[in-house]
Amino acid sequence: MQAISREERSWGMLCHLLGLAGYVIPFGNIVAPLIWWMMKKDLSSFVNDQGKEALNFQISLTIYIIIAGILMIVLVGFLLLPVVLIAGLILTIIAAIKANDGIPYRYPFIIRVLK
Repeated sequence: MQAISREERSWGMLCHLLGLAGYVIPFGNIVAPLIWWMMKKDLSSFVNDQGKEALNFQISLTIYIIIAGILMIVLVGFLLLPVVLIAGLILTIIAAIKANDGIPYRYPFIIRVLK
């Protein structure tokens, strides 16, 4: 197995951290990692892998947020939405730390759109 360079680990970490843009810009959680992944995916297999993982998570998270928003009609969403948002934040930070350590991270409970 080839060693992962410091630069590749930083790029992988950034793939995950750019997902936090969604807390500030609508759909920024998908657009920002997508742009970064598209720019860097051919330079490193580690960055390609972590970029796809980050995008799969952000797409899944967006779907879960929409479902929680719809469930607000029956009041369940008021409990579910904060849980989804906090879990998204925590899992993104964990993934960024793991990627920075050169460890490929796999998010739990995601839909694998990109393979």
